Amino acid sequence: MAEKSSTFVHSSAFVDEGCQIGEGSKIWHFCHIMSGAVLGRSCKLGQNVFVASGVRLGNRVKVQNNVSIYEGVVCEDDVFLGPSMVFTNVINPRSAVNRQGQYAETYVERGATIGANATIVCGHRIGAYAFVGAGAVVTKDVLPYALVVGNPARQIGWMSAYGHRLHFDEKGRARCPESGEEYVLQDGFVRKI
Repeated sequence: MAEKSSTFVHSSAFVDEGCQIGEGSKIWHFCHIMSGAVLGRSCKLGQNVFVASGVRLGNRVKVQNNVSIYEGVVCEDDVFLGPSMVFTNVINPRSAVNRQGQYAETYVERGATIGANATIVCGHRIGAYAFVGAGAVVTKDVLPYALVVGNPARQIGWMSAYGHRLHFDEKGRARCPESGEEYVLQDGFVRKI
């Protein structure tokens, strides 16, 4: 259960024995955290969030209202999950066929944002600081710092760690307008300098 009194669990939430909730986390109305789930420090779970057994959330993960995080999902530190976004965990679900134990892992790297109503088809990796636009349907891996939109999601640009669109010059360099951090685009990959 919760580590210290700085952790808040609303009285309408169900927090099963055997889960781990880091110090300073806040769990709001009608959430359900299953046994075996691990939440890091200072996570914030909005109303009506479900976290399945085996899910791992890093520190400072923000989960907006109406999100279900199913077994097989791992989110690193500072991930943002927008309202009503969806994770799947089976590629070919059928009601009459039991595929429990065949869950495909979905891995969301540090600082990534998944927008409202986006769908992440299981078995893929969302790169660090990637930005999945609202309503996008991700059917393949997303590169670090990539901006993807649409159904199926396609890359239309690059984003800074602060969530701003990066515009690269002829030398393949860009600067975040908020942080001033510099980035380089080389061989189809972006990295912070």
